[in-house]
Amino acid sequence: MTADRTWEPAIGEAELTRLTRAMDDAHRATLPLMHAAGADLTKELRARRAGGRGATTTAPDAGRRRFLIGAGGTAAALVLAACSSGGKDGANPAPSSAATTAAGSTSATASASATGKYTGDLKVVALATALENQAVGAYQSTLDAAKAGKLGTVPPALANFVTTAMAQHAEHAKAWNAVLTGAGLPAITDVPLSNQADTVAALNKASSVGDVAKLALQLENQAAQTYLFATYNVTSPAGIATAASIAPVEAMHAAILNYVLGQYPVPDDFLPTDKAASPGLLTV
Repeated sequence: MTADRTWEPAIGEAELTRLTRAMDDAHRATLPLMHAAGADLTKELRARRAGGRGATTTAPDAGRRRFLIGAGGTAAALVLAACSSGGKDGANPAPSSAATTAAGSTSATASASATGKYTGDLKVVALATALENQAVGAYQSTLDAAKAGKLGTVPPALANFVTTAMAQHAEHAKAWNAVLTGAGLPAITDVPLSNQADTVAALNKASSVGDVAKLALQLENQAAQTYLFATYNVTSPAGIATAASIAPVEAMHAAILNYVLGQYPVPDDFLPTDKAASPGLLTV
């Protein structure tokens, strides 16, 4: 595989550095809400598994309103909209099976158990954890390939974006795993997703940072839209709040990647969910 050394980001180093710093600031601002919501979710799930003692009766819509008030709904909505136009024209088709759609799914889908140990809202938590692990692995593979000279010249600002985004995905995975272990279930430390083989194959074929950026954009869009899907399809208010606290950060990753690829995002009124991952993508 010959590295393509002619590809360059569509934005300059200074602008990409500024956007990455803003992304990290937004991530850090959401951490207190994410951890608080995750702790609430753990309590809810423990109560359910104990037979409902102490389980919250707050309606899901109330959970969504609580997030929008606490996290600044307007800012979050703008960030979510920023990533939604990337790939609309088919410029970034997903690898085979890489974006199992959740369009048309309902809460019954999220609650349906296959043969795995994760059921109900915990299946959505497990899916979120696996998606975060998948993103961490993809970004780590990118850094490894860049170090080995397989991707051509990698601008320092872009390497910094990859490192920063990877660390944020790792923090999100840690938060979700804390919910799983708090509910008495095993943590997910690998990528039990049926699209993982296709994702790895696509990474191995990449010969430029541009190739990797396109794949990363698919994963980020999938994650952001899956979190949005979760806010309307899980039953737990704390689960809704946790997903809603992470979704804007994932959307910001995607928005920056759109800029890097020269696909300047035009805000939509609503972030779609056509690229959201279905819980059926899980293989555990």
